[in-house]
Amino acid sequence: MMSHTVEKIRGIYAITADSAINLEQIEKIIIQHKVSILQYRHKTTDNALKLIEATKLRQLCLQYHTLFIINDDINLAQKVNADGVHLGKTDDSIQAARQLLGAHAIIGVSCYNDIKLAQQAQTQGANYVAFGALFVSTTKSDAPHCSLDIITQARQQLTLPIVGIGGIDFNNQQQAFAAGCDAVAMINSLFES
Repeated sequence: MMSHTVEKIRGIYAITADSAINLEQIEKIIIQHKVSILQYRHKTTDNALKLIEATKLRQLCLQYHTLFIINDDINLAQKVNADGVHLGKTDDSIQAARQLLGAHAIIGVSCYNDIKLAQQAQTQGANYVAFGALFVSTTKSDAPHCSLDIITQARQQLTLPIVGIGGIDFNNQQQAFAAGCDAVAMINSLFES
């Protein structure tokens, strides 16, 4: 039942910094690190700007066969024909996203350090789950810690791809993969280097 798209959820999952995008920089990062997934995450209330940025990133991702995921915003994902959406605890439901984006959309869900939440997400039709923070995160310093043991347990119980997030860099990414992550999300180690 796995589509080819979901099989691409491995390797480096880049998340844009929460600021205006630098297209040239993002393109370099995609090429240099063979980024398989790019998530657009800009917490601005300027919807016109978000639409412009997301549209440009969509084009870039198509060019490099990179999956394009929108953080939190199902409507924006639909407008730019993104590959999918990533939902946090307080965002819309998987069902709402599926209804609007269709059967082929990739829906990812933040599960923090909670395997039960991940099992629910799998039952409800999510395409991948994200656990974290695996390491100390500079982006979300108050993020709950998720031990690598939880990843290993989740790997045994879930059939979905697992994305590790939080404080992951090129020095510790192997620990995340070894614990059972299919992909590792990076923000600062990519964008601030």
